[in-house]
Amino acid sequence: MSIPRFSDDFLARLREAFQRTGYDADGVVDALGGAAHAALGRGEPELAFRASADAGELGTLIRLFLLGSAEPEAAVRAALAPVALDDALAAGLVRGREQLRAGLDVRPHGDEQGSWWVVSDLDSDVLGAEVPPDHVLGVGHASLSLIRATTRRPVGSLLDLGTGNGVQALHATRHAQRVTATDVSERALALADATFRLNELDVELVRGEWFAPVARRRFDQIVCNPPFVVGPPRVDYTYRDSGLGGDDASALVIRQLPGFLTEGGTGQLLASWLHVDGEDWADRVSRWLPGGTDAWFVQRDVADPGLYVGTWLRDAGIDPRSDRGRAKAADWLDWFAENKVQGVGFGFVTLRRTDAAHPTVVCEDLRQAYDDPLGPEAGRWLDRVAWLREHGHDLLDARFRVPPTVLLERVSAPGDEGWDTTVLRLHRSDGPGWQHEVDETVAALLAGCRGALPLSDLLSLLAAGHGLDEEALTEAALPLVRELVRHGFLEAV
Repeated sequence: MSIPRFSDDFLARLREAFQRTGYDADGVVDALGGAAHAALGRGEPELAFRASADAGELGTLIRLFLLGSAEPEAAVRAALAPVALDDALAAGLVRGREQLRAGLDVRPHGDEQGSWWVVSDLDSDVLGAEVPPDHVLGVGHASLSLIRATTRRPVGSLLDLGTGNGVQALHATRHAQRVTATDVSERALALADATFRLNELDVELVRGEWFAPVARRRFDQIVCNPPFVVGPPRVDYTYRDSGLGGDDASALVIRQLPGFLTEGGTGQLLASWLHVDGEDWADRVSRWLPGGTDAWFVQRDVADPGLYVGTWLRDAGIDPRSDRGRAKAADWLDWFAENKVQGVGFGFVTLRRTDAAHPTVVCEDLRQAYDDPLGPEAGRWLDRVAWLREHGHDLLDARFRVPPTVLLERVSAPGDEGWDTTVLRLHRSDGPGWQHEVDETVAALLAGCRGALPLSDLLSLLAAGHGLDEEALTEAALPLVRELVRHGFLEAV
């Protein structure tokens, strides 16, 4: 595929066309309505076709770029004005004759502060074929999940490693003074550059593999959606394959990323890891970490190898039932079997460079559904880890309270004398909805955490009231209190 090149004048005219027609995130939702827009997100376009029929030039752009429809030349010419149709054809923005189709995916993408346009390649559904090796992915579920998992505190410098279409860098411009984006793919950098200039954003673009383009530089924050697909060491598609075997791509980024952070700087990325027979996944990923790094690994899913292979074949537009699909699946599954892979874990990783003698490393599952974005919680997790490191030696002197978002659930079953409590569970109603099972003693301790008494006094009262040994109670309570603080069930006052 040829590398698309767009002049500043072309992009300025295209921006004018989009602004004139209302082709932005809010405009599309308003034109389609909530039901049709939601259906489109589920891959059900018919409602959007119907809703766009009466939306004039905006409807033409919606059908052209979002629905993959063929549109009459006259309608496209009018909708793209002041972009000349010949220029749009020459640039590869549209293709065909008389009935025109999109040559690139250009779609609105927004946040609570406004809207952008993201330029990428057409997916396999629109192409009707397998995507090419240098395919530049659009804004997919993985990209959106990383956007929601990224902490948005103000920083001076931010690196988007492996930028792809540039969507992570777009969001980074909201909170970073300077944004640098890298990619190994020339095509990805060209489309990311079009994305940034179309949105009138100044982002430094550098081409190269992994961290090589930014050697000897450091950043306050790094975000990365790496080519984390695991399997045999090959590169079928640059957007997802690294050429490294197994989960070595995720391991490489996690090993090297902290060395490119400023002191106290943070990194957030998506990653995959193998679940190998006889090995705990937490031990595996923890070995990837360099010294001087706080780390929070959050596992969101574990995929069966067969499901994993089928999903990624379809992602590239390959029918798993075809001869080509079966051959690729067989090669992939043989590799999994030879390496004793029982599953593929996927999740978020938050890293922080620290000079602490004993960095904090936590690996945990977060399989439940939740509504709040993980990014703010990741920032608060780092804050709580830092607080525990500073006050861990005098934890008994601290005063705690239970936040109002924490609930105590009591599950009871019928017993000989009525209802018998079988489970006591703390539940956070905000953030990722953490849950933690406790016993009656812990519940009683938390009931006293109102910010008035230090922890040592609460434990003394609890021991006296329940006939418990105070020293043993304190020894058992301290690690639990640390865990409850890390998860936001307790906060210092």
